Amino acid sequence: MSAGAVSSPFYDDGLIQLDREALTLRRYHFPSGTSKIIPLRDIRGFYVSPLGLFMSRFRLWGTDLRCWLPLDVNRPRKSTLVTLDVRGAFPRPACTPEHPNAFVDLLDELLAGR
Repeated sequence: MSAGAVSSPFYDDGLIQLDREALTLRRYHFPSGTSKIIPLRDIRGFYVSPLGLFMSRFRLWGTDLRCWLPLDVNRPRKSTLVTLDVRGAFPRPACTPEHPNAFVDLLDELLAGR
């Protein structure tokens, strides 16, 4: 990629952006609400699970012993949790995409193409 060129997003639901270079989780850091940018080269893998009714679904921002969730006020209406295995990250970053099938398919494709 040339200097100054921007990689166009493949997936962007307002809180999560995924392109050829990185995964951006908006409203990630507490309390500043700044984004976390994770280069794709640092993502070793991911796993998908349903959001539990009382575990992660009503956790709007924060952590448990395994993962950190960015602020998402619509999380109670979502059904899918994607947890990332990122080199050197603890707790593991996680997100709840608006369109989980499209997000997971693209993430899988981009990680396989590295």
